[in-house]
Amino acid sequence: MSKTIEILGEKAEYYLSHVCRTIDKKLLYLPAPDTVDRVWMESDRNIRTLGSLQWILSHGRLAGTGYVSILPVDQGIEHAAGASFAPNPAYFDPENIVKLAVEGGCNAVASTFGVLGAVARKYAHRIPFIVKLNHNELLSYPNSYDQVMFGTVRDAWNMGAAAVGATIYFGSEESRRQLVEIAEAFDYAHELGMATILWCYLRNGSFRKDGVDYHASADLTGQANHLGVTIKADIVKQKLPENNGGFRAIGFGKTRDEVYTKLTTDHPIDLCRYQVANGYMGRVGLINSGGESHGASDLQEAVMTAVVNKRAGGMGLISGRKAFQRPMDEGIALLNAIQDVYLDPEVTIA
Repeated sequence: MSKTIEILGEKAEYYLSHVCRTIDKKLLYLPAPDTVDRVWMESDRNIRTLGSLQWILSHGRLAGTGYVSILPVDQGIEHAAGASFAPNPAYFDPENIVKLAVEGGCNAVASTFGVLGAVARKYAHRIPFIVKLNHNELLSYPNSYDQVMFGTVRDAWNMGAAAVGATIYFGSEESRRQLVEIAEAFDYAHELGMATILWCYLRNGSFRKDGVDYHASADLTGQANHLGVTIKADIVKQKLPENNGGFRAIGFGKTRDEVYTKLTTDHPIDLCRYQVANGYMGRVGLINSGGESHGASDLQEAVMTAVVNKRAGGMGLISGRKAFQRPMDEGIALLNAIQDVYLDPEVTIA
């Protein structure tokens, strides 16, 4: 743990010594080498889907732990290629994206039909592919909070993908259409034997109130996760909570006092545990996003996010920009530092 303590610096005690007294860790389905046998064997997932989940969990430096480290690079569409790859133009080449995931010891690489399709014959058997089905492209003007399909589940299957990924912008005007689209896509993906990963993001201008942004509040993101697992996502991706009380601040939906007095505190680990609980108490693994690159602070931020996710009961980290917006050797080192948190038995469940 000495390396993690060194990276966290003066924040180490706050994150590594916290004891969660909200939702008891004994109630959680925690990641472990037997996750597929212990959790998914009871479900209606078919044999091929169980095999795809096991493939992802058996690859990379975290193989056999139950945890995952995934490299996601769909920012060329979601945030514009120039904005995403200008810091390191080598990643305009799809092969370098997959190489980073391979050399970085990731369980899988998540990207677009175009990126993964360009190198599928060379790499689809070497690292699990997660094909992102839908995107919000930023060239339409004015832009809207919408995700549209860029390809089909069958295309992803033909590519040899282990899983498909998708985003739903919960809270947006288009969210109910997206919900139906992705529920149908996930059902077909399971039929073909692929795993499913849902980016459970929030998008609504009204989720900002009195100068506070509640898009990453624990109560709203927790409910987004719960909707995601309801359409049978096998893994949910969510931003790390930044605050709480979105339902009450905005004045909509339903909640209860216990959500804020018993099930959460203001500690990041307790807020993240509420996200985990909304994924059927961890039956559906929670992966938190690594967020945008801030330069020199990226390593500490990435390790902190990994510590919070692991200690809360999460399944791993999906970190992209912090890794690919820098030279490849530095990106590999950052991914390895994230993975080291999950490999360290001294970083325990809070």
